[in-house]
Amino acid sequence: MSAMDVYLMQHGEATTEAENPDRPLTEAGRAAVQRVSARAGAVGVHVGVCVHSGKLRAEQTAQLLMEHVGDRADVSARQGLGPKDDVAPTAQWLRTTTEQDAIAVIGHLPFLDRLASLLVAGDEEAHVVRFQMGALVRLEPDDEGEGFTVGWVLPPGLA
Repeated sequence: MSAMDVYLMQHGEATTEAENPDRPLTEAGRAAVQRVSARAGAVGVHVGVCVHSGKLRAEQTAQLLMEHVGDRADVSARQGLGPKDDVAPTAQWLRTTTEQDAIAVIGHLPFLDRLASLLVAGDEEAHVVRFQMGALVRLEPDDEGEGFTVGWVLPPGLA
């Protein structure tokens, strides 16, 4: 069982597909992620590995986050983090990874909601946390070592 913290972040606000088919972050989305990332770094959050879905908006969010909390962290796209992908393989990976103190997963809804619910409650449909674009969620290993608990949520409005 993993003893590391897991940080989950929904990408920041992105352009519509009509505006740009690649859907990069908007200026507001970039600013929100910057605020949250800077606040997280200021309180000592440090992440060793950051994975994202490979979609441009998630990659940009990951890069902004890691500027503040990652030093020379590994940032890479990972298969299976798409909005409608099965969360079980990612949950298993997070439960069994031990080489890092903390991992960040940058992605999309409904994937992140289902992943957090499976890690915390053992049920993908539990809805244990309400995600917001650009918000950072910290999951901490629970005391029994069986899963995770929600440590805190940092939405852009509080950063």
